[in-house]
Amino acid sequence: MRLASAVRPSTERRQGQTTLERRFAAAGENLNASRRKLLRLILENTEDTFFLSSRELAKRYEVDAATIVRTIQALGYKKYAEFTADLRAHFVTQITPYAVLKAASKEKRTVADRIRHAMDMDLRNLQALQSSLNAEKIIALSKQVKRARRILIVGIDLAAGLSWHLAYGLMTLGFAAEAPVGSTGNVQRRVRTLTREDLLIAISFGQCLRDTVEAALRAKKLGVPTFGVTDSETTPIARICDDSCMASVASPSFGGSYVAPLSLLGTILIACAHTQTARSLELLRRSEVEDLADHRWYHS
Repeated sequence: MRLASAVRPSTERRQGQTTLERRFAAAGENLNASRRKLLRLILENTEDTFFLSSRELAKRYEVDAATIVRTIQALGYKKYAEFTADLRAHFVTQITPYAVLKAASKEKRTVADRIRHAMDMDLRNLQALQSSLNAEKIIALSKQVKRARRILIVGIDLAAGLSWHLAYGLMTLGFAAEAPVGSTGNVQRRVRTLTREDLLIAISFGQCLRDTVEAALRAKKLGVPTFGVTDSETTPIARICDDSCMASVASPSFGGSYVAPLSLLGTILIACAHTQTARSLELLRRSEVEDLADHRWYHS
């Protein structure tokens, strides 16, 4: 990621910037050459800098801690903690499995400590979701699901498990939901068959996968209602979709953490079940009868 043009971004670029990039751009000519260079180096190497203290950051770039403090103050930050919070958020948007593992490897922890740290991050992500979740938005989505003729859920790679989970849950409740798998062509062909009476739910995080973003873009052009599940208001999915919900995937694991997104999908299924309780109960009753008749469950 190069930020040489960050001081004078175009309108289009500014819309997709992180908070830290926007502050950097706004500071503009108020930053002298040495401070611009220092900030650019920090932003270009977030996997090596987002977890450092002010003293450690100063040591890395061979300046004194006071220089670091004055530089972030020039961006409008009053506390170093505020700067590092935005630096971490910026890191998430640039995240790759390599960057995550590289950053984690620099932390001095035993393997047991790393395992506990990963679970701590899972808990933090869940707590963040709990404190920020907008129940009314979930209820509104459940009503969209109820109205939709078809629901196409697009999630690729690790997010494929999330899309399949949501589609399976919605199908269990009697909705015509599908989570397409396979090639780019397979996904895009499914999107092309959607109409304004349908709904597309796109699931992707961080920089977002191109195929998922393009599916959302194509659906928008067709006038199809779209909803995103992502981890930041600045991601392509959040910017493209009509509405979205956020769940953090931050983790020391190169594969990310899908605990919070899975919990978010659970709230969607709960809302969909309870906005039409009688229908849901009848469908689940039929399934139970069929499962017993087919001996679905294992008995020793």
